[in-house]
Order: sequence, then C-alpha cells, then structure tokens
Amino acid sequence: MSNSLSTMLTLGEIVRLASKVADPDAWDYLIGGSETETTLRRNRRALDELAFRPRVLRNVSTIDTSHEVLGIAMRLPLFLAPMGSIKSLDKSGAVATAIAAKEFGVAAFVSSSSHPGMQTTMHDGGGDLIFQLYVRGDGNSVMEQLTEATDLGYKAFCLTVDSAMYGRRERDKLRGYTPEARIDVTGINHQSALDWNLVNKIRSKSTIPLILKGIATEEDARMAVEHEIDVIYVSNHGGRQLDFGRGTLDILPEIIATVDGKARVFVDGAICRGTDILKAMCLGADAVGIGRLCGYGLAAGGKDGIVKVLELLEEEIINAMANLGVTGLDQLTPELVCRAPSVHEPSVFSAFHLVDIPGTKY
Repeated sequence: MSNSLSTMLTLGEIVRLASKVADPDAWDYLIGGSETETTLRRNRRALDELAFRPRVLRNVSTIDTSHEVLGIAMRLPLFLAPMGSIKSLDKSGAVATAIAAKEFGVAAFVSSSSHPGMQTTMHDGGGDLIFQLYVRGDGNSVMEQLTEATDLGYKAFCLTVDSAMYGRRERDKLRGYTPEARIDVTGINHQSALDWNLVNKIRSKSTIPLILKGIATEEDARMAVEHEIDVIYVSNHGGRQLDFGRGTLDILPEIIATVDGKARVFVDGAICRGTDILKAMCLGADAVGIGRLCGYGLAAGGKDGIVKVLELLEEEIINAMANLGVTGLDQLTPELVCRAPSVHEPSVFSAFHLVDIPGTKY
C-alpha cells in the first residue's frame, strides 16, 4: 500500500485523492447519474433521513462484524457491487476488485461489461465472485454464459433487470465521452426483450443461486418470489438509469415485507459510510453493495485503494455498532432506526462534506 494511502484516516481523503488522479472523463462517468440526477440524490437523502435509536449499558467490549450469505463467509456484511468500464479507473479492471475482495474477505460481483472478462477475472483474481450479466445475445447465449460461470466457480449468477435501455447520462453526453463498455457493443436489443420467460429458463437450469438486480417495487419482488428467485437485489443502478426514481432505502422496507423471508435481499445505492451499511441491515437487508465507493478506492490506488476503503469501513462499522449498543449483526433491527430530517443537501459527495473535493460543484 502506498504511503499516501496508508496515512489516510477517513474515506473522504480517498475520494479527494481519486478526484485528483482519475481521468476527468472517467471521473464524471463514475460520479454521474441520468438526466437531472434526481434518483442519485434521492438515494443519498433516503439514507440521511434515517436516524439511529441507540441503546446503552449493553457491554459492547467485543464486536463481531462477520457475516455469511449464500454460503460465503464475509468479514463485513458487504460486497463490491458490479461496475462496468472500470478499466478507465485502473488498467487491471475487475481483477483488481476481485483481488481486493479476496484479500480483505468479502464477495465481489463481476460485470459482463467489465474488463478483462469472466474467465480472466476468475483466473487472475479469484475469490468469492458473483457473475452479473447484461443480456447481449439470445436465450442460448445466456445459458452458455450460465454454464461457463458455474464451471468457473462463480458463487451465483446475477441477471440485470433494470436496464432495458441505457440511461441518458448527460455528463457523458456533454463531454462527448463514450464509456468503454459502450464501444462496439452489439445485441443491446436482447436486454430490452428480457422477460420472465428467460428468467424461468435460467432458474430451471441453474445449479447456483440466481439473483435479479434492479428490483424497485413490491410488485416485482412478489413476482420474483413466485419465480423462486434466490436473491432480490434492490437497486436503481445508482441513479444511472431511470431518473426520478425513489431512493433504495425508501424502497427496501416494502421489499422486505413482501419477500417475508422467502428470498435473500441485497441493496445498494449511495452507500458511502459504515453507518449507511448498518442502516440497511437494520431495515432487513442481508448484504449491502458498495459501487462508487469501490470506484473511488480503485481510482485512488488500484487494489490497495479498495482494501483501504474496506479497512476504513470496518473501523466505522465497529465504532457505530458499539455506540449503537449491539455486538453482532443479528442484533440490528428496525427498532434501532427512525425517520428524521436530513441536515445536508444530498449529493454524490454529501457523505464527505468535511473534505474539499477540487474541481467539483455537485
């Protein structure tokens, strides 16, 4: 780990470093959302409008943050969310995220739109990996990818369901920037044609857990349960697809109530602090994804940058658990949170308001 990373004490310092060293086009791609970026901001507001109700006199001298989901033992209840075009942040791309996750002890998603691909990422990175697919071929092509992912040792197969069309990301348009994952891409019409018939076909053939990423309503969560989906992944793509959506932490309670324990529930969306992760767990999430935060670490220092992010998150989680009055993740319940007004205007950087991030006004 570089000296600059090793001396950093806060996540905001990593974000600031990333903003300085990342390619400007790649940086705007990382931090941006669709159109007015309302969904992006609502993700953050939903987190900020949850307050803690701490308990005291609980003997919190020993804290256990370990977790298990889908048979994966994890040091923290989080995973590295899938990201496309991450080669623009570090030339190792998904291999760096895989190695960082394995070194620290958490799971990582590998996107079909990320470099260097399913095989190389598993071979050179390894660890507890989950493959996330954007459908770019017919049903036979999807089944071949399912078989390949299974044979390579991926722990689960994730189908992206909230990207019928690529979101209108105006930061990229105004820069004239085309992300790597969008260059020479064919077969996008297959994503638009995705329906429950293909989901059923995958479910019938899969021997590893099936995840649907992009569920944002109780109606679709109910259908997912009816189709015996293993994991419902609550996400709005970080506000990068449909604008004017709800924040994921506003969506999560209705999903948890609808699922009623019949499937695991993952969530992401503006998760930037250890307290954010605990709030999601209090509401019933089984695991929490970090996307942009992982990207900040990757841009700041490659694999080592991600590990540093995870180390700081661990510090924040342990501190917050102790002050919340819990010693294990199983003690995180809805009674420990309540609604309260937010005090910061939400933005992609509002979780780091004590640190000046040069050249940004968002």
